[in-house]
Amino acid sequence: MKQLITAVAAILVSTASFAQFQVSASTGYAMSSAGMQLGTTTTTTSTENNYGSYGEGSNVQIRGTYFLNEKFGLELGLGYLHGADQTITKVSVPGLEVDAIARARAFGASASMVYNFTNNFYGRIGALIKVGGKTEAVVYKKEVFSDPVAAAQGLPSGSYSETNFVEDYHGQFPLGFVGALGYSFDLDENFALFVEAEYYGISLKRKDSEITEFNSNIHTPDDNIVKVLTLDDLPLVQQGIYKNTTYVDELPNNNTDPSKKLSQKVPYSSFGLNFGVTYKFSGSKK
Repeated sequence: MKQLITAVAAILVSTASFAQFQVSASTGYAMSSAGMQLGTTTTTTSTENNYGSYGEGSNVQIRGTYFLNEKFGLELGLGYLHGADQTITKVSVPGLEVDAIARARAFGASASMVYNFTNNFYGRIGALIKVGGKTEAVVYKKEVFSDPVAAAQGLPSGSYSETNFVEDYHGQFPLGFVGALGYSFDLDENFALFVEAEYYGISLKRKDSEITEFNSNIHTPDDNIVKVLTLDDLPLVQQGIYKNTTYVDELPNNNTDPSKKLSQKVPYSSFGLNFGVTYKFSGSKK
């Protein structure tokens, strides 16, 4: 027993003698990795798939790392992703124009293990979660009414509607993977610069969505506005636009609630390059 206590005490003393705490801040840009189909582009001659990932975009991160010895460390990180626009639906055919994009505005957190291969070259691997934010869709639609539809509304031939809305999508709690390889260059005893290649592997399952901005105007052929619809006028049953939508894993074949839809997973995986600065606290390494 005495030998065990002595061995444990020796390990603790050894760990404490090498312990070091540091914080780092970085910014970077990530591209989609293994992009999945997000939507389509349709013209009079063809329909084309659009691929990508909501993980593409610029980011900022703050991380704190506690080194147990000269090689191994434990790290916690917080980050914000300002996602790039992804084309969801683009339609350009006679009588119909649609331009719908979506982008991520997300906060994430990570817990990782860090390993120093050399004094300058390091790697880290860990778990990634999303802790807040949304996927924001921005939609524009212009549709010319057919003559029967226009006549039914007492409108002249060639009348059309213009609709703009913003819809925020929220997801269920996800768990993903983060890995990085980096190179650090010491400026002095406390400060260092680093560059790293980082991979995120994560997908998000949709839970619900809400339209936060909406307006739809009906125009005559000479561009006079004869009707204005706002957020208070939702839902628009004929256009299938509902203020709130819930995503579920199963729907009955006789479902009569169009505000419920089958859920889907959307990709946030990415591969990026980060640049940053590290501050090593004095006196923590002995």
